[in-house]
Formats: sequence, structure tokens, C-alpha cells
Amino acid sequence: MFATNELAGSTQEQYAQLLAQARALVAGEPDRIANAANLSALVYHALPRLNWVGFYFFDGTELVVGPFQGLPACVRIPLDKGVCGAAATTRTTQRIADVDAFPGHIACDSASRSELVVPLYKAGQLIGVFDIDSPERDRFDADDQAGMEAIAQCFLATLA
Repeated sequence: MFATNELAGSTQEQYAQLLAQARALVAGEPDRIANAANLSALVYHALPRLNWVGFYFFDGTELVVGPFQGLPACVRIPLDKGVCGAAATTRTTQRIADVDAFPGHIACDSASRSELVVPLYKAGQLIGVFDIDSPERDRFDADDQAGMEAIAQCFLATLA
């Protein structure tokens, strides 16, 4: 059911397949930690050229690392720091081609060269962010952004 190495077709078709797998994976499961863990693993193993995929959850003050795949991560990120903080405070997806050129970038994994961060809001409240890193510069395009935003919405739909 979750044979991610079988994604085929155009990038948009691959993301449609991945979204279908994500929906099946979280169907009927209300626990955000379980869903974040499984979605992180699904994306990390399905897509090429990634070195980190995971969630940071807002604790009322800052972003705190949640389930992820990759090397150990920064535990806490202030809302005024880094790509994750920018996504959370601006409420817009941050697609950064070169993290070294991003003011205030936080280098949790020194191998990361590009980053895509989707803010997670439900009913106007900040839940956290969905963070995807790559060791390649300019790894993410508009199709990747749309695909990750759809998976983030899939996650948000599971929250009560």
C-alpha cells in the first residue's frame, strides 16, 4: 500500500499518488504525533534528494521539534528566527532556493542547501510548520510546493 518507490508519471502525478497514500495513512487516526510521524516517513522515503522532513509544533511561545526523519534537529525555534519562523509568522509557505542567502537561517543540518516550509494553521491558530530540507540548492519548485501544501492540509484535516 505504501510502496513509495512506485511513484510514476509527471511530478504532479507523483504528488497525487503521494497524497493518496498520505490520506490512506492518516485515515481514521486522530493522533497528531502518530500522523506527523507517518507523514514524515512517507515523504522522506518517497521523494529523492531530501535530507530532513518533519514537523515543528507551536507550544504557545516557540516552535518545538516534533516527529521527523533525518539527522537530529534543532529542538526549539523562536518565531523570529529562520525559515520555519518566517513561515509561521507570515502564514505563507517559504520556498528557499539557497538557505545560505536567507537572513537568519538556522543551520540545524549543515548539509541543507534548500528548504520548503509550510505553515500549519487551523481555525486561525498556529499549529506549527511542516519542514522539508534538501542537500541540493534550488531543489524545490512550484510543483513541490503545491504537493507539500496538499500533504500539510491532509495532516490538518486529521486535527479535531
